[in-house]
Amino acid sequence: MKMLAMRCLVALTLLGAVTVAFGNPFKSKIISGDDPVLEIIVPGDHFMKIANFTQDGGTDRAVVEVTLPGDMENGGTTNVLTAARIDFSTGSNAVNFPEITNRVTIAGPARVRIRPIVGAKLFITYKKDRDEGSGGGGGGGGGTPSPIPIFSPTPGATPTPTSNPFISPTPIG
Repeated sequence: MKMLAMRCLVALTLLGAVTVAFGNPFKSKIISGDDPVLEIIVPGDHFMKIANFTQDGGTDRAVVEVTLPGDMENGGTTNVLTAARIDFSTGSNAVNFPEITNRVTIAGPARVRIRPIVGAKLFITYKKDRDEGSGGGGGGGGGTPSPIPIFSPTPGATPTPTSNPFISPTPIG
């Protein structure tokens, strides 16, 4: 009986380790109207994928603001994504059909900010990954891309001018 219990413990430990190792790297955050501004820093060798950004309630539309490193001192930001509204209210600002959510990928270095909206709940799902293929070439590792050979259907043949064997009449006019 002890041997069976030990084998089950080892099996459960291995399954738990696999679950942690291959777990979902996406993170989700809920932002209420009274929460502080959510700020996510994307380092230079990373990128951030936003898979879902929705809004329930409120009158203003929530946006994802991105500030690039050269603009951080000047305060220059740009809105890269607006929240999809999911509330089905019946007021003057009613949305009676579901909106389509978009996805966006933000390359680092960047500062991503989401400001809360009064009377709304925002939901965002994102993940930050390391940029391992920053050198091009399609294989990752930062190596030099290999040139792609270009084949011509007629290699080395150049057209040469020839005389016209047919004499065309000249119009009299």
